[in-house]
Amino acid sequence: MSFYLDPAIVPVGCFDSDIDLFESQYAVPNGVSYNSYVILDEKVAVMDTVDLRRTSEWLDNLDKALAGRAPDYLVIHHMEPDHAGSIAVLAEKFPGMTLVGNAKTFPMLTAFTGESYEGRTFTVKEGDTLELGVHKLTFVMAPMVHWPEVMVSYESASKTLFSADGFGRFGDTNPDTPWVDEARRYYINIVGKYGVQVQALLKKAAGLEIETVCPLHGPILNGEALALALEKYGVWSSYAPEEKGVLVAYASIHGHTAKAALELADLLRAEGLQVEAIDLTRRDWAEAVAGAFRYSGLVLAAASYDAGVFPPMAQFLARLKSKGLKDRAVGLVENGSWGPTALRTMLAELEGMKGLTILEPKITIKSAANDGDRAKMKELARAMAEAL
Repeated sequence: MSFYLDPAIVPVGCFDSDIDLFESQYAVPNGVSYNSYVILDEKVAVMDTVDLRRTSEWLDNLDKALAGRAPDYLVIHHMEPDHAGSIAVLAEKFPGMTLVGNAKTFPMLTAFTGESYEGRTFTVKEGDTLELGVHKLTFVMAPMVHWPEVMVSYESASKTLFSADGFGRFGDTNPDTPWVDEARRYYINIVGKYGVQVQALLKKAAGLEIETVCPLHGPILNGEALALALEKYGVWSSYAPEEKGVLVAYASIHGHTAKAALELADLLRAEGLQVEAIDLTRRDWAEAVAGAFRYSGLVLAAASYDAGVFPPMAQFLARLKSKGLKDRAVGLVENGSWGPTALRTMLAELEGMKGLTILEPKITIKSAANDGDRAKMKELARAMAEAL
């Protein structure tokens, strides 16, 4: 798949293949890009910077694109350090450059850098424009997508939206790399809590004629890729299930809970349901969170532990709650050799999530599943199929 881009808009970002954890918590085995762009017109605008991890490489890319020119403006869409980390270096390199942001941008900039940049800033608000020549930027505020200072900008000549963290994806900028799975994992875990704010931004974007989206992570989007991204964001930000199916998430200490969970997964498949099973003790937790949002049904199977629930399940539930999971059918399986406590602990966590349907029967296994437990699992599989 190819993408088209106005030749006056030059990507100058960097790919980080060395990073192990994005934001010190998300595994990125395929790396992550820090995207930045330059608009070359009568005036030159740099669109965001990059993480300090790649400042030197980015400056080299920028120098090649500028070809001896000095930027007139640095547009700061988002102050998170993976995009704003090189602002101070660029501001020192080009002392005549004006920094463009909104009222919430510059206090954050001072907090991060210790500099006020007095006399060098241009504060914009909703609907304000910046004339570069043929190209003109119009600014759209996007608070809490996913920080309070976030804004996006629309370039009318090329019909390009510079979308900040919106429409980003882990991995490289190759448009042929599959987009959905890593974009889902990125969106749900980083932006997902702020679905209402994303919906508000999508409504604003619907009033613009957008042909190209330039995000701060991942590939440039247009054509079919952009249509797919808009469709997925509409679903993800509404908290609606993306697919009819069931995520079976299990946390097992010695393997008996895992065996029961996988047997239940097979019973769910026998009911004609699409099923994905994830071992919370070994699989990427962010992938599991994304899976819970992907499917309409969820089964939680966990061992009891210290009068509560095995920690991998406790952590998973806390993350689902923090991201606002709602409106799912949920089946529950606990295991405990002498005093099962996982079920009540899981139920207490689920009470804080909206619109969940807790299915019957709730299953308690003592050490290892027996024929009676398997009969209940079959009942639960049928109840899930009926609920979906």
